[in-house]
Amino acid sequence: MSRRAVNRTLLAVVGLGLLAGGALVLLGGLDAYRHLGITPPDWWPLTSPDQPVLSEASRTRWTDRDWWWPVAIAVPALVILGCLWWLFSQLHRGGPAGVDLPSPAASGEPHFALHVRSRAVEEAIEAETVALPDVERVTVKVTGAARRPEVHTALRLAPGADTGALVTAYRAGPVEHARRSLGLAVLPAQLRLRGAKPRRERSRKKAPRVQ
Repeated sequence: MSRRAVNRTLLAVVGLGLLAGGALVLLGGLDAYRHLGITPPDWWPLTSPDQPVLSEASRTRWTDRDWWWPVAIAVPALVILGCLWWLFSQLHRGGPAGVDLPSPAASGEPHFALHVRSRAVEEAIEAETVALPDVERVTVKVTGAARRPEVHTALRLAPGADTGALVTAYRAGPVEHARRSLGLAVLPAQLRLRGAKPRRERSRKKAPRVQ
């Protein structure tokens, strides 16, 4: 799963949780159940404006247990650390957010700065690379500076792939097309190849080693 999909999933789950909690607090604070003639079950939280979020029985249920206070401190601390880690991981992409395209201005005309998102460049190279023969899977990452980007590509090859022909096609195809589209004089690219195991070897169990 990509980082974008993980972020969207996490944000959707957190958003739904906050929305549900806010709706419960709002309905209880406005005494909406009584006005609407609805009788919630006994375990339903916040049924009236006078009801606290946590009852005294809920707050003191496990306070006499030895494990209660360490857990009560450790769980919020882990949640906060996890949120901070997620935030810093979003801020640190490991590459430029975009690629600056050279656009020399003609005499007497204003200069326009052209900028392409790194993800758009990655998707374009991935789409063209995965269409090459003997390529099963591809992952592209743009690194370096915005004005001097570099391309890092990881390929998973099909069994019996012609590695030499594939490398030549990769250089002359996706990399060269990206360089021309971006208007760059040079576009450094690194290619990492990984061979796929035959289906028989994938399904075959490892035999025990005899010493």
